[in-house]
Amino acid sequence: MAAPPAHLRRLLLPHLRRNRLFSALTDTPSSPPPPAPTSDAILYSLRGLSKDPPQALSLFRRAAAAGHPLGPAAYNLMLRTLASTPDAARAHFWPFLRDMDAAGHSVDQGTYLAALASFKRASLATDYATLSARLAKSRADHAASGGTPVTALADAVRGLDPDQPGADEELETKLEGVAEQLLPLTEAAVAGVLREARDVPAKALAFFRWAGRQDGYEHGSIAYNAMARVLGREESQREFWDLVQEMKAGELHIDIDTYMKLSRQFQKRHMMTEAVELYELMMDGPYKPAQQDGPLLLRRIAMGPEPDLELVYRVVRKFEAVYEFKTKNVFDGIHRALTSNGRFDEAAEIVERMRGAGHQPDNITYSQLVFGLCKAAKCDEARKVLDEMEAEGCTPDLKTWTMLIQGHCAAGEVDKALQYLTEMIEKDLEADADLLDVMVKGLCKQEKIDAAYTLFVEMVDNAKLNPWQGTYKHIIAELLRVKKLEEALGLLKSMKARKFPPFADPFPSNIAEYGTLEDARDFLKALKGSSNNYPQPPIYVQMFKAFFAEGRYSEAQDLLYKCPIHIRRHHDVTELFEPKKVQATA
Repeated sequence: MAAPPAHLRRLLLPHLRRNRLFSALTDTPSSPPPPAPTSDAILYSLRGLSKDPPQALSLFRRAAAAGHPLGPAAYNLMLRTLASTPDAARAHFWPFLRDMDAAGHSVDQGTYLAALASFKRASLATDYATLSARLAKSRADHAASGGTPVTALADAVRGLDPDQPGADEELETKLEGVAEQLLPLTEAAVAGVLREARDVPAKALAFFRWAGRQDGYEHGSIAYNAMARVLGREESQREFWDLVQEMKAGELHIDIDTYMKLSRQFQKRHMMTEAVELYELMMDGPYKPAQQDGPLLLRRIAMGPEPDLELVYRVVRKFEAVYEFKTKNVFDGIHRALTSNGRFDEAAEIVERMRGAGHQPDNITYSQLVFGLCKAAKCDEARKVLDEMEAEGCTPDLKTWTMLIQGHCAAGEVDKALQYLTEMIEKDLEADADLLDVMVKGLCKQEKIDAAYTLFVEMVDNAKLNPWQGTYKHIIAELLRVKKLEEALGLLKSMKARKFPPFADPFPSNIAEYGTLEDARDFLKALKGSSNNYPQPPIYVQMFKAFFAEGRYSEAQDLLYKCPIHIRRHHDVTELFEPKKVQATA
């Protein structure tokens, strides 16, 4: 087989140095015949090229032409990669999807959703609509057929009780009867059942053990990785690490896709010890995480309220063992954890070591110091950091000022925070949605609701800042809490004008408590907007029920008379106003 182009070899070289299993795709014809690459190795190499769809597709086609294993995981990863950029999506996505159908592989739900998100970001409206229709048809066909044998087996797995006496016999009886259409078992079928039964880890594990006992079948990397994804949660950590040991004994590895999903899951659930142990496991194996994964993990650890420095140093040691150097991001990760723990002397030493390695501290480094000082209630010292930055030729940016202002808000010093906001604007820096959110929440926390509202309106209406939806919701809730209904309604209209879903939920109960009939009409009118699209009936029902709860039956009746005819005749509304029900409520 001919050697790949030089630029492809350069892209793959970092992976190939650590992963000789995949040398079959890159060695010259004169090289000794290498071992055939595994499906894990192909996934690993494709993942390494996920930011370069044309190169990934070239590699995929070379692997297919050479007869190497390309299962559903590789096809789905390739499809997500092709959807990730507009050019690749237009040129290659649909032809590849046709090839995938011809190969008999189905698109999984995660791939559908990832591709749709990519199409939406790229404003590929036609592709988005076509893929949405395909997904809807797939779901409809699945429902109409009553599901597949894999679904039926997954349903049977959910009905198991692995802890009851005689569970093994019941397991054999139940599963053998349902699994007839899937026998002899394949890894793809086992992985499919595990994926559909992922919400019941103990039962999924019982099925995994049962499948492993079937004649003519043996678990391989695909099945083990599917099982690992199911067990990668807090309640099944012991079983997860036991499974990892089994894989080691069988010379199998966590594949790179499974690692990424598990690592995200551990970090999302604040299981940082498990995330670090998984990182160490992968860094010791053939399928090492991308270089940026170490610094990202350090950042996640440091973002906790009390960062665990031992976890930080474990990640750094493993990073250095593989790459033999520290990047600027690694130094920043250590510095962030130290400053967050109030260990400023050690943080200063890290900055000096950073300089010695040829990395200059920048706004990221200084912002971390500002945050740490504010967290340690040393706000005055934090302000001095900005002067030190300017003296060293590093101009504080928006993020640095935001950290300073956020620190003062957290310390309850909102007047100083406002002073620094003014100073920042005088330096020709414009506030963003993040900074506005910090200021609004800081002011509300100090019960300065009027000031928060004034600042919000000033920044949004006059400075033309685009706020976050969450900031709208927060200030509206706070205004209603202090009975500022008119101002809250104004923000509701502003929210709708900016195409945000209107935050309607808190209004009915507040209007019913202290508002008027006209306030209720204004609220419903605000939801209607300039078009003739009336609010949905549940909103009216919620409003009526709120008036009933406050004993304001006549106002509810008056409001009903002023509603459009389709609302007055709606089943839920007429049922609510039946005389007997109103009397019973009274």
